[in-house]
Amino acid sequence: MPDGSARRGPILIGIAREAIASEDDFQPRDWSEDWLREEGASFVTLKLDGDLRGCIGTIDPRRALGDDVAANARAAAYRDPRFPPVSHAERGRLEIEVSVLSPRAPMSAASEADAIAQLRTGIDGVYLEYGHARSTFLPQVWESLPDAIDFLAELKRKAGLPGRFWHPDIRLSRYTVEKFR
Repeated sequence: MPDGSARRGPILIGIAREAIASEDDFQPRDWSEDWLREEGASFVTLKLDGDLRGCIGTIDPRRALGDDVAANARAAAYRDPRFPPVSHAERGRLEIEVSVLSPRAPMSAASEADAIAQLRTGIDGVYLEYGHARSTFLPQVWESLPDAIDFLAELKRKAGLPGRFWHPDIRLSRYTVEKFR
């Protein structure tokens, strides 16, 4: 993504807010900014009165960044299975955070201790794969799980695995985010 974070942030937040306010499902658009037309992966996190209200995203780029942010904003507001759909009264009170993900980089870890030693607290988002199990934590999760052992254990639990489970077939990859509020 080009320089100009100060300008990109309000644009991405505006796209998310507009998508949430729309009465119709989001339809892809022809974005006026080149960087919005480039493939990108994003997560949209919604909070209401400081509490999580929805969070949906994509790990790997598969559509234009503008489309990805809009689709993820609608999904976070209306289709996050952990929450009821956002009500009309809640829309204006939502705090919106858009995280634009870097490409994932595979981590080579022969053991759980090796994986933990490689994690960069507060920097890395982590994606875990084992068989059919998948999960991810954005780097923002480090704020509530600052210990790498706990972070990895909860990531495994999120995937439906025991927290202390380790197997050589576990695959981890990391990414960073550029976040906008």
